[in-house]
Amino acid sequence: MAGIIYALTSLFLGICAGLSAPRNHPANEVTLLDSRSVQGDLAWVASPTEGGWEEVSIMDEKNIPIRTYQVCNVMEPNQNNWLRTHWIRRGPAQRIYIEIKFTLRDCNSLPGVIGTCKETFNLYYLESDSDNERFAHESRFEKIDTVAADESFTQVDIGDRIMKLNTEVRDVGVLSRTGFYLAFQDVGACIALVSVHVFYKKCPLAVRNLAQFPDTVTGADTSSLVEVRGSCVNHSEEQEVPKMYCGADGEWLVPIGNCLCNPGYEERNEQCQVCKVGYYRSLSSDGGCRKCPLHSYSMKEGATSCDCDKGYYRSETDPAAMPCTHPPSAPHNLISNVNETSVLLEWSPPITSGGRQDLTYNVVCKQCVRDTQRCTPCGDDVRYSPQRLSLRSTRVSVHQLQAHTNYTFQIWAVNGVSKHSPSLEQATSITLTTNQAGECSKDITRHTLSLFWDKPEKPNGVILEYEVKYYEKNERSYRIVKTTSRSADIKDLTPLTSYVFHVRARTAAGYGETLIVSLSVAAPVVGGVISSAVLLLLVAGCVVVLLLTLIITFIITKRIYVDPYTYEDPNQAIREFAKEINTSCIKIEKVIGIGEFGEVCSGRLKLPGKREICVAIKTLKAGFTEQQRLDFLSEASVIGQFDHPNIIHLEGVVTKCKPVMIITEYMENGSLDMFLRKNDGRFTVIQLVGILRGIASGMKYLSDMSYVHRDLAARNILVNSNLVCKVSDFGMSRVLEDEPEGAYTTRGGKIPIRWTAPEAITYRKFTSASDVWSYGIAMWEVMSYGERPYWDMSNQDVIKAIEEGYRLPPPMECPLALHQLMLESWMRERADRPKFSQIVNMLDKLIRNPATLKRTAGDASRPHPSTLHHAPSLGSVDEWLKTIGLEQYRENFSTAGFCSLESVLPMSHEDLGKMGISCSAHQRKILSSVQELLSGMHHRQDTKVPV
Repeated sequence: MAGIIYALTSLFLGICAGLSAPRNHPANEVTLLDSRSVQGDLAWVASPTEGGWEEVSIMDEKNIPIRTYQVCNVMEPNQNNWLRTHWIRRGPAQRIYIEIKFTLRDCNSLPGVIGTCKETFNLYYLESDSDNERFAHESRFEKIDTVAADESFTQVDIGDRIMKLNTEVRDVGVLSRTGFYLAFQDVGACIALVSVHVFYKKCPLAVRNLAQFPDTVTGADTSSLVEVRGSCVNHSEEQEVPKMYCGADGEWLVPIGNCLCNPGYEERNEQCQVCKVGYYRSLSSDGGCRKCPLHSYSMKEGATSCDCDKGYYRSETDPAAMPCTHPPSAPHNLISNVNETSVLLEWSPPITSGGRQDLTYNVVCKQCVRDTQRCTPCGDDVRYSPQRLSLRSTRVSVHQLQAHTNYTFQIWAVNGVSKHSPSLEQATSITLTTNQAGECSKDITRHTLSLFWDKPEKPNGVILEYEVKYYEKNERSYRIVKTTSRSADIKDLTPLTSYVFHVRARTAAGYGETLIVSLSVAAPVVGGVISSAVLLLLVAGCVVVLLLTLIITFIITKRIYVDPYTYEDPNQAIREFAKEINTSCIKIEKVIGIGEFGEVCSGRLKLPGKREICVAIKTLKAGFTEQQRLDFLSEASVIGQFDHPNIIHLEGVVTKCKPVMIITEYMENGSLDMFLRKNDGRFTVIQLVGILRGIASGMKYLSDMSYVHRDLAARNILVNSNLVCKVSDFGMSRVLEDEPEGAYTTRGGKIPIRWTAPEAITYRKFTSASDVWSYGIAMWEVMSYGERPYWDMSNQDVIKAIEEGYRLPPPMECPLALHQLMLESWMRERADRPKFSQIVNMLDKLIRNPATLKRTAGDASRPHPSTLHHAPSLGSVDEWLKTIGLEQYRENFSTAGFCSLESVLPMSHEDLGKMGISCSAHQRKILSSVQELLSGMHHRQDTKVPV
């Protein structure tokens, strides 16, 4: 008894020496119980009530009393001391976490306790809808775990005040009842429970993309994602449904959709805040609030537009960001050229256009009575060329006027705001009198014709000059006039004669197209003004297209893969091999996984002129370095070089905004290994061979391009809705980074050991031959429906076994021809392995001759039962089951009468089912091991039992 008291005293001296203030719980944890915060006694139920767990009050480092429980019956055997908490309401949680802080005395430091002292305790729980199970028997509690200390203390530690405080966290789910009890079972340890903290995790209130997401309790599964729809913050509206996913660790994952601030508000600090006086925001799709443009103002907060200063205006189509403008001034230098009953008017543009680019001209024609001021609008029979309203050029021809009549013409300069303030200050006018027939205006003769034309819409460069070629219709001798203006006076014409005119423009690239027009010159028209609208003389400003017949010699060359890392600027490789996609074409719909660099989502892509398609979207998480960005995009630089039906297709990348994305085709059935496990036993052998053929075809394409994959495995093959398999994941073993047994570290990075050829592991020599080795492992995965290669063997054991000549046995019901192809792929010398082109040919032959697939490897290796008595002794069934990690079936084998390995050799799939072994994966593992035993009997050089 004195020894126990001494141990307990030492125990609590250790506790007091190492206690610290309670920690602040993270925002994503919701506490259900914290023993450190309870005032007064905890009053938990101990059984037995005497001599078991004891509640003790101690002081923490701030001299605040806390309640703890201790027990130290290390001198007495067969301890069974229980401590149960009060009933704990679970709230909305489906999975709860228990954090236990405790100290434990090292049994070796207590004399005379050998065989009775323990260094562990057990943790239990019991669900209940109400506090009515307080006297429930211990047998009703479910065990959570056995808890051991990472650190124990001794009497020496106490003397030196070295604290050995342990912290362990366990989780329990899925909970369905209203509440629960926790229980602690002591089986003979010297232990003190310092604190017990019970909590669940949630994703805390968050605002992303102006959408607020409420506190959300995590899902029941440790890998589940809870989809949450957000609500727009005040003064904002939904652009696309905002969603986020709450992860099991209480962290929000990539946001989808967004809200936009209402007009008059801008986004600041995840809120929509009102625009200040003198600023505005007109559309929810605009950026932040803008300062009022020139000649405008706002007098109140939250303005959606700015009012124009006096004398300035804005048209209905003007954007809010455009400065207010005013009407133009009047045109000037108006001149006329009268030719009988036609007149040519020309003018110069106004001094000021009002600050706008939409300046046009309107013509107002008035017929005036001589010697009076009375004028009336011209009749409808007057014709204008090219038009009367919205003229872009500074000239117009007016025809069919009356002879010997006074006319007044007004030329109005007009822009988009002229109607807000019409004024004669915007017009200039001229009064003239038409001539009678036979009279000519100044500088115009009876044998002269004036031609005008418009500037070509798409000139191929700067127009240097125009060429006008003309001749009489029935003659072939022609004359040429060249001019730099868009008009020409054609002189010395013969009246009553038809002429053909050719007009074309010349640039530095040569002459453009020529338009041929015929025109009859009659006496009343000689000297008349002919416009482009009348004659349709539109000169195209492009170079004459010469149709040449070229003889092209195609030199067929082999396409070779280009390593993006050989580029001095890796961004150049990305631009060369990956198409940039505008984010407006992409719609992210949901998160489907988490990769090395960020989330993987599914969504839709709608490129202009193409149909909408489903895509997979890899995103780069925020806070990345430039090197991480290049590493992330390097995979796109690789995939972008491939074009094959069995290689994942790259749609493009997003690099000019965040998040940075890689867009690929969407494979509905996910990775091949998971797909096979979900569909265990559902496919015919021919279907499985078709899967293998598709993978081999893709690898042949890569091999022909001199590309080495280095990480070929079923997990890196994707399956679409048509069961087409495509090689993917061109970043070396990235998905294995977080798996301790997944990759073996050597010089230069990590290698997926179970899939890698020996020379690649030892010397890092990766070739197409090493990819063939990996393909053989992938074949084994397919035929075993996603079984893990080499089962539970460690990486070091796999390396050692391969060196000793061990090879994977055939999966259950695997055709002999396929296992033989696997063995050829695993030849030690890489030169002895088949090429991918040979593998494709072999698989094609098997598909064309299905009968060759009926003989299984198991049939070939299993001897007749009558010969089994000649087999040497192979050891006990218990040892064999322990070796392959299935010792839990020892009783099944013993009950069925299988007492030696000789007796299990004829065993079949049906035998295992009758024994109660229903797990297909375990059945395959057992039968594969049996087949390897049989193979060892036939090949006497290797009698090792496979692991």
